[in-house]
Amino acid sequence: MEFWPWLTAALLLLLLLVQLSRTVKFYAKVTLYCFLCFTMSTVASVICLLRHGGRTVENMSIISWFVRSFKYLYGLRFEVKGQQKLEVDHPCVIISNHQSILDMMGLMEVLPERCVQIAKQELLFLGPVGLIMYLGGVLFINRQRSSTAMTVMADVGQRMVKENLKVWIYPEGTRNDNGDLLPFKKGAFYLAIQAQVPIIPVVYSSFSSFYNTRTKLFTSGTITVQVLDAISTSGLTKDDVPKLVDTCHQAMRSTFFHISKMPQENGATTGLRVQPAQ
Repeated sequence: MEFWPWLTAALLLLLLLVQLSRTVKFYAKVTLYCFLCFTMSTVASVICLLRHGGRTVENMSIISWFVRSFKYLYGLRFEVKGQQKLEVDHPCVIISNHQSILDMMGLMEVLPERCVQIAKQELLFLGPVGLIMYLGGVLFINRQRSSTAMTVMADVGQRMVKENLKVWIYPEGTRNDNGDLLPFKKGAFYLAIQAQVPIIPVVYSSFSSFYNTRTKLFTSGTITVQVLDAISTSGLTKDDVPKLVDTCHQAMRSTFFHISKMPQENGATTGLRVQPAQ
């Protein structure tokens, strides 16, 4: 009997702290986000197993439905421009900038049909989250062993052509919330050239106005998503990778500053001409 008054008092204190302290509110929202990911992953895994019986890219539509519902709880709104450029009926490599744990919501907001992601192998062991990623066809890479990663990427190139898959990659390689884009790793570009498929860049505006880990800010906000024109890799070889990386990085960086309504810094190139894929 004495337990309930203490529990009630603790909950009231927590609610008060959430209202008064931005730091407490930040961690409360992040904790809730992680809880939702684990809970929804468990439920979605059961549905995927019942509906499709195992690992298949078709499960991504189920996962997408669950994740897209998160935005209503957090008061997030997505303004998508050029989404039709992702709705192509052929394989391609999709690349996007990578800012925070909230990127999953942004990815699922525009995820096209028959699209899988490439992720680090450690995520496979995150309980129900790893299970739902596996069931959705996510391709896992051991980044500590470059030889293994290269073998997986070679297999991915063959699979995406054979199974008509789109592959989504974060070329920065890690989350980055410094208000700019990190240099791109080359794996996505080798993959696209090896498979001779186009690259479609997707740029998300900065989250800093509503989500900032340093200042412990986490409020509602609007995210602009810009899908750029496809970039053809037809006829390109591995010798063209550096130029292709630079072309994509400059185009995405320029777009990032523009849609984030931030001044461009460090001499980023504007008005870059991109040859659309045929």
